[in-house]
Amino acid sequence: MVNITDQLARSVRDSKLKDGVATVFVPGSTGALTTVEYEPGLLQDFPDMLDRVAPRDIEYEHEKRWHDGNGHSHVRASLIGPSLTVPFEEGRLTLGTWQQIVFIELDTRSRSRQLIVQVIGN
Repeated sequence: MVNITDQLARSVRDSKLKDGVATVFVPGSTGALTTVEYEPGLLQDFPDMLDRVAPRDIEYEHEKRWHDGNGHSHVRASLIGPSLTVPFEEGRLTLGTWQQIVFIELDTRSRSRQLIVQVIGN
């Protein structure tokens, strides 16, 4: 899990727009975006939850077809989602006090990812 809040806030500031929405999207089927309170407890709780919801050690049809061992990665990414839209006002993201934007790599191997950001407003 990577906290990308500052990078998105920078994109909004650099846009020079006052009010609008910022959308972040991860191309690929094993990465995801969400918001969390980015603190050590949740950094452990979140993967633990994913292990309960979509365990690594059960059979996935995806693996029968592709034999790549990441069926759980695809299921997890689908549950969380590939994009996030955050409104901004006065050039600042309207996040809650303890809310941060995170990218989550769910694949079984390291990947180089580029996120797509679009900032729309006035």
